[in-house]
Amino acid sequence: MNIQHIESQKRWKGLSFAEQMANVGSEVERALNWKEKGNKEYSQLAFFRALELLGFTIAEAKGFPKLKELCRTREALIDYFCFDNIYGSTAKSWRNYFHCFTYEARVAGK
Repeated sequence: MNIQHIESQKRWKGLSFAEQMANVGSEVERALNWKEKGNKEYSQLAFFRALELLGFTIAEAKGFPKLKELCRTREALIDYFCFDNIYGSTAKSWRNYFHCFTYEARVAGK
């Protein structure tokens, strides 16, 4: 997998946690939208970008609870997009999960 967000990686440390997760959520949203439209290739590309950004966030994580949550999120995302979805995730549940971060980032940015 090639790094898609080289410039993002450089400025990632300057973003708040909510902003980082909102950016991950944007890529997940794209992956979900393309999946629903039946474009597997574009969905997969957006999913890989989401994993890359989530990896940047995991690398920055301090404290076990946050790291654990991020790793579980990555595990469940991979299960949803690549495997048998044993966790029972849905597009709606992913949208709801990431919407909270988007809302927090917007409110904090005002």
